[in-house]
Amino acid sequence: MATPAFLLVLAMAAVPALAVPTNAQQTASREVSQALPSAEVEELRNALQRLARQPQSAQALVDAGDASLALDDYSAAEGFYARALQISPNSAAAKLGLASVFLKTRQPVEALQMFAEAERAGASVDVILGDWGLAQDLVGNNELAQQSYRAFLAKEQDDEVTRRLAISQAIAGQRDAFEATLRPLLTRQDLAAFRARAFGLAILGDTDQAARLANQLLPPDLSSRMTPYFEFMPRLTKSQQAAAANLGIFPRAAEIGRDDPQMASLGRGEDPRIARVDQRLTPRGTPLGTRVDTSPPEPSGESRLARIAREQASVADAFSGFIAPEELPAAASDGAVDISTIEIPREQSKPEPPQHPSRHWVQMATGRDIGALRFDWRRMIRRAPELLDGREAYSTPWGQANRLLTGPFATRDEARQLVRELRQQGFDSFSYTSAEGEKIDIIQ
Repeated sequence: MATPAFLLVLAMAAVPALAVPTNAQQTASREVSQALPSAEVEELRNALQRLARQPQSAQALVDAGDASLALDDYSAAEGFYARALQISPNSAAAKLGLASVFLKTRQPVEALQMFAEAERAGASVDVILGDWGLAQDLVGNNELAQQSYRAFLAKEQDDEVTRRLAISQAIAGQRDAFEATLRPLLTRQDLAAFRARAFGLAILGDTDQAARLANQLLPPDLSSRMTPYFEFMPRLTKSQQAAAANLGIFPRAAEIGRDDPQMASLGRGEDPRIARVDQRLTPRGTPLGTRVDTSPPEPSGESRLARIAREQASVADAFSGFIAPEELPAAASDGAVDISTIEIPREQSKPEPPQHPSRHWVQMATGRDIGALRFDWRRMIRRAPELLDGREAYSTPWGQANRLLTGPFATRDEARQLVRELRQQGFDSFSYTSAEGEKIDIIQ
């Protein structure tokens, strides 16, 4: 019988530990060719094994969420964090993790609200600042975003936050600052910094130079497809520019230059709840400002913050997967650098896109046996016929088990609406977005 979605432990708890062959133990000179799991996979497996022993452990759920987040499995991470908050409603770590999921799934409005809740629950400002700044950029508040980035970088050097700061400066029209911020990364031939520079130049209106840079970075077929996007960049709103440059998404034609009213009000600081947390999080005085208020969170009503995830054309594929060359020239000495003289390795053409597009689903359960999943699905229909009757069941591999899915849904919001309705009936389900190329099979 399949397990409920919030107890994904059986899927991974039974994964056997990797063993070194006996002959490899006896012969030290023989190479072990078996691939070792990544640190994130090990962390996830450890957390799931702890959950198998203690299903109500909020800390194990948070650890599983953190590991899933590091593995870019945002749907699983959201499920773990949500379950942790059911057990420990004031968990700052779970709220901070959920805020990170919202940020990475292009929901900055909800991310800001959850960052506010995490801060009230005692989350460290040191942890919040880097991502909180990006959320502010994504609602068009560049001034607060830049203050946040600088405060973060005053304590810790981070290439990603540095690139975010440069993009924010470009959005604000600060070209000299934009170039100066990126220069150290460009001299190290950080290809993600070249990507940021191409977008920043387009944001600043220098679309010709952005296109020339893309021509150096990309194969001709991809660079030619990017040129129209660059031409539209100056027409986008600040939040749309931040989404395109930082997250690789571009608005539909009808939405170019138009912001969601709720998000626009946040960008102007008109939402009182976000304004209050802005006052606490905005850096002032010493680089990290005042200490975090660790008092219990104030009761809050139902969220008014609108979801902004929309069906958008992705431009991330044109700049994703940059890999630095095996041998890089020595870094330039300190001082001014002519960026135009830096050699940029050309990216190779990518294979044809997979036939299975990314789609939105609701995950109902997990289990190894498809027959058991089929039985469970029929039982679920009998339990909630008004919600599930007429829907199809699907499966996709997850580790050594399978996800039981229903859908697909046109938008993530539609999937989450069903999740909310199912939870009122006692189901532990959550939304799941399949990756592009991930095969989803119908359960007959």
